[in-house]
Amino acid sequence: MGLVRSLNLRGLALLGAMAFCIALPGLAAPGGPANAGATLEERKMPMRFSWVACEPNCGGWISAVGIVTADSPRDFDEFAQGRDLGGATIVLDSSGGSVNDSITLGRRWRSLGLLTTVGINVQTRTAKGGRASIDPEAYCESMCVYLLLSGKTRYVPEAAHVRVHQIWMGDRADDAKAASYTAQDMMIVERDIGRLAKYTFDMGGAGDLLSLSLNVPPWEDLHELSHEELRLTNLVTTDAVAEVLPKLDVAIVPVAELAPKPVQDRFVGNAGDAAINPQAVKSTRTAEAAAPTGGIVATPAK
Repeated sequence: MGLVRSLNLRGLALLGAMAFCIALPGLAAPGGPANAGATLEERKMPMRFSWVACEPNCGGWISAVGIVTADSPRDFDEFAQGRDLGGATIVLDSSGGSVNDSITLGRRWRSLGLLTTVGINVQTRTAKGGRASIDPEAYCESMCVYLLLSGKTRYVPEAAHVRVHQIWMGDRADDAKAASYTAQDMMIVERDIGRLAKYTFDMGGAGDLLSLSLNVPPWEDLHELSHEELRLTNLVTTDAVAEVLPKLDVAIVPVAELAPKPVQDRFVGNAGDAAINPQAVKSTRTAEAAAPTGGIVATPAK
């Protein structure tokens, strides 16, 4: 989850050494990934939107990679100009960001009737040219989980990691117990929790999602939702990938090996400084918050 006025991030993004992808049938076996190495760097940046075309028998999907910032709603509107996105699928790869801007973005996606899932876009080269596919071993953390919730239909691959935590003051997440807080700080947090609760119910989510999220303080590991919890919280509405990628006769097949990616802790804070701290693969941390004039940001921690 997260509060954001300015971008300050430390995010968690972990990829396994072996990836599996939703691949287009009828194409040659994949060659080396064309952009696998760029995935981690993109995840450190503010959220970017792009249209992924998958010829010849697929209509494509929207890729949303990175941290939600105050600019993200405007960036999406600019991306959407001139495109008929009604009913399209958004593939998420994100460790969260601004609470209020994620809510704005999620409401925009629901108004368009978009579908949501989690994955990493993979471009591969074959003897017949390029191919787009989706590696399901991706992370959707913090406020990304609430973006996932905005989908009219929502699918989470078994290999994906969907993780939650509390919102917190981002500039004090490193040592949350030792930090001091004002009444104004508490007012901001409680206000944004209220906004998040209303959004959750408006999107059809269950109170269990808020309960699971708000039980994880910034000094503990993020909580990864189990298959049962994904259902309990109403984050998942289908177990059939064809319901979010209906134009694909999809098949899960192994793709070229991707280099392991280091886990990172993503933070959005009050100031404008961005820090990236590599963490051990097993460890992740969370935190988020905003200045008196801003909204709250959610941060993951492992």
